[in-house]
Amino acid sequence: MALKKDSNSLGSEQEKSKNIDSSLLEFKTLDNKKEIESQLLEVSKGDDNENGFLDFGFNQSILNSLKNKGYKNPTPIQKAAIPELMLGRDLLGQAQTGTGKTAAFALPLIEKLTDNKELNAKVLVMTPTRELATQVAESFKSYSSESSNFKTVAIYGGTDYRNQISALKRKVDVVVGTPGRIMDHIRQGTFKIKDINCLVLDEADEMLNMGFLEDIEWIIDQLPENKQMVLFSATMPSEIRNIAKKYLNDPAEILIKSVKKETQLISQKFLYVQRHHKLDALKRILELNNEGVIIFVRTKLLTTSIAEALENSGHTVAVLNGDIPQNQRENTVERLKKGFINILVATDVAARGLDVERIKLVVNYDFPFDKETYTHRIGRTGRAGRSGEAILFVNQREKHFLRNLENSTRTKIEEINIPSNKIINEKRMEKLIENVNESSLAKDENEENKALIIDVLDNLKEKYSMDHSNIAMAAINLLIGNKSFFVNDDDSWIHKQNNTDRNRSNRNNNNRMRNSNRRNNYQNDSFETYKFNFGKFDGVRIANIISSICNSTNINGRSIGKIQIFNDYSLVDLPRDLQRETKNKLKKIKVRN
Repeated sequence: MALKKDSNSLGSEQEKSKNIDSSLLEFKTLDNKKEIESQLLEVSKGDDNENGFLDFGFNQSILNSLKNKGYKNPTPIQKAAIPELMLGRDLLGQAQTGTGKTAAFALPLIEKLTDNKELNAKVLVMTPTRELATQVAESFKSYSSESSNFKTVAIYGGTDYRNQISALKRKVDVVVGTPGRIMDHIRQGTFKIKDINCLVLDEADEMLNMGFLEDIEWIIDQLPENKQMVLFSATMPSEIRNIAKKYLNDPAEILIKSVKKETQLISQKFLYVQRHHKLDALKRILELNNEGVIIFVRTKLLTTSIAEALENSGHTVAVLNGDIPQNQRENTVERLKKGFINILVATDVAARGLDVERIKLVVNYDFPFDKETYTHRIGRTGRAGRSGEAILFVNQREKHFLRNLENSTRTKIEEINIPSNKIINEKRMEKLIENVNESSLAKDENEENKALIIDVLDNLKEKYSMDHSNIAMAAINLLIGNKSFFVNDDDSWIHKQNNTDRNRSNRNNNNRMRNSNRRNNYQNDSFETYKFNFGKFDGVRIANIISSICNSTNINGRSIGKIQIFNDYSLVDLPRDLQRETKNKLKKIKVRN
């Protein structure tokens, strides 16, 4: 495929707005192109528009879908991107998760497709994970729900090929998928790509972190040359810029900074806790808030062990990691949405793109590797104007990571204490009183139940001579159960730890940092070094190693540590608790054949 213009094509927004090619308005009549162009640009420049989505020129079916979903006004990324995409331009957008970027590219593409129905599989959207592919596909379906015969298909690993092949054989407008499964279908000829006229790369930086660069470029090279390209990324590293220069044609550039009002909706806090007390601290945190919680951990092994411990404490918990089959993942998310599950223990990749309205609390049980991971994690709450809380566990050796995180996010993270017995018991009493009060105020519409309650009360009064106070005490006693209502565990370690952690000298940390040739203890506790028999003489690069490891195993690119490439071998830091099956796969890894 011939490469598109690159240099200087990533110029200023002002210059690009002046040079919009009106011939790209393929989906509108030639008579009103100038008028439409003027209207769309006016929408993108204006402040909060009273007419919301009306001025974009969407057809009535899209407007009906948006009305049914309760959408009234476009977000900043939608206001900036929709006019450019409706004009047919390539686009390079930088926006954080939860800013409404899926609608920013889905709505104009649906508008374009509903005006041009003769082609098949016209839009391809690539995402880094199965969960995000499912979410994006569902968004396309919901936005086009009022449009007749509009079809969206999601293709990804972990599910049956036959169902996907059958779906691709029928008329399809939009295909959403992960790079690996898209490549498989293209190679097998089960995905016909000759009519693709738009490619969207969603969460592009995450795809690169997972080692998909070579796969992405291979797929792009197979697609028709004349197509619209849309690239969205939360960050803009040099690799993303290189892809944009290589493949995008005079793109509009959009940068949406984190909206201060939105980030204020997430209460960000941290607590100091030693490693051997982390599980106890977690249980105490969940005493205060245990409905709609995601707990992020670094490894799949930890997801299962923590979930089991919380289940034994009486919580309704589920696990989300790379080993969970796709149909089970989808079922787990659905149960979380409906309230059958209150707590989810997950790894970063497995929870990518997860959007559940019930999520009120995010717990960073393991410290995130970088700012992007932290931002993604806490972004599971406080979405679309909803409030939320994020708590970060920090041990003594991670103090400097906390300072770096605050500097990079430009956010002061508030310190809190681990809840003591007194605080937990006060919360339990408060909740008990609240539940009893709500029950007394509830209007039971079931006449049979009301009759039963009245009958029980009459029997207690007449047969056992019980008065109202005795009946109330007996009912509360039944509600509490046989176990001790108040927590009586030894919590002296909490007070001791709080005092010790705050007053401890930093002398030990400073001594450890003096030896620049030695990895810090944070890494030593979490990683193990593997030696691979390929190096500089083989032309191997870091990106090749990451890509090979991610494609051959279930290891997430973000969980790969330090990589050192020598002349004839390479050293790679990988999580210490890898399963035997994964280690066996590592022995067979090939890089660049």
